[in-house]
Amino acid sequence: MKLAPVEKTRVVGLDPAAAFELFTAGISGWWPLATHSCSRAAARAVAIEPRVGGHVIEYANDGSTARWGTVLAWEPPHRFAMTWHPETDPAQATRLEVRFSATQEGGCQVELIHDGWRVRSDAEAARDRYDFGWVEVLQRFTAAAEPASQEAS
Repeated sequence: MKLAPVEKTRVVGLDPAAAFELFTAGISGWWPLATHSCSRAAARAVAIEPRVGGHVIEYANDGSTARWGTVLAWEPPHRFAMTWHPETDPAQATRLEVRFSATQEGGCQVELIHDGWRVRSDAEAARDRYDFGWVEVLQRFTAAAEPASQEAS
């Protein structure tokens, strides 16, 4: 069974380099760790190792870690991709790609594509959960990219 990718697009008021930096290096500052992580309320940070083959790792308050995936493409400021398997066997990893492109207004269009559902034993249900879940995650990213958020940090 072929399931369509989850695709989400947002426009933020940052240039692509700043949006890429916020999405990757700044991920702990905006990601909803309390609800969208392996450790939930005990999660304290998530980090992306900035290179192909790097890991995406969640850090919990008790010192434990959880691997969310492995970086497949690292092309700042335009694109990165990774395997995606938080709380799932890496053999059932899906693929996440995020692209950043300049808009005529001076901002950035951020495109998220989450694909590869056929490897999941719960493919349809997982796709539906992520279709819903990425909305909240990208709302948090978009809010963090607002000029008032940038000035306060």
